[in-house]
Amino acid sequence: MFHPVPRGPLARPASDRLPRNRRLSLVYRLRDETSGERGVAGDLARDPLLAFVEAALLAADEPLTPRRLATAAGLADVAEARRQVRKLQSLYDRDGTAFQVQEIAGGFQLLTRPEFHPWMARLRRTGNELRLSGAMRETLAIVAYRQPIMRADIETVRGVHCGELLRQLMEKGLIRISGRDQSLGRPVLYGTTKKFLQVFGLKSLRDLPQVEQLKPPPKPTEEKEES
Repeated sequence: MFHPVPRGPLARPASDRLPRNRRLSLVYRLRDETSGERGVAGDLARDPLLAFVEAALLAADEPLTPRRLATAAGLADVAEARRQVRKLQSLYDRDGTAFQVQEIAGGFQLLTRPEFHPWMARLRRTGNELRLSGAMRETLAIVAYRQPIMRADIETVRGVHCGELLRQLMEKGLIRISGRDQSLGRPVLYGTTKKFLQVFGLKSLRDLPQVEQLKPPPKPTEEKEES
């Protein structure tokens, strides 16, 4: 008589024992094991929590919001992320390192200090640098200070057509269509992007230089005449 041969799960021997615990994979063990193995010594040493924050900032290629940083580094909340960033920045300042943590475009980013830019520029001569002509910079400044703004208003300020310049700025990711005006025909409105804040190192649009800061300093002759 033919007896069917059990296969798959049915072929496994029955057992009343619970499955044994298996060791977690490395990615889950890393934090607990390093916290026990690493010793913190000296004023400039990183504790494991601060080291995770530093590693997350180093790996990110764009600013990390406090919430994303807290998630990436396994922090309790946004407030803890901000405390750790301030601690890391203080450590960099005391250490005299070439790095700094800047708050840009609503997030934190690990960058080299400005005084090291000439050497960094030599290393990154790839031809992909963001280059803006004088007309593009002028158009971008108008959008930045008067956004949301229509194309007609930009052309009124500049006195020339700006359609091609606006298209190029949009391709570079510096401006975007932020909405439509309620006037006849509902023309589009232009505004700056998050990349604009990143490129110019701004925390928000409130950090744009004020008109008084853009005025050239008075010449020595003018100061003598006024006195």
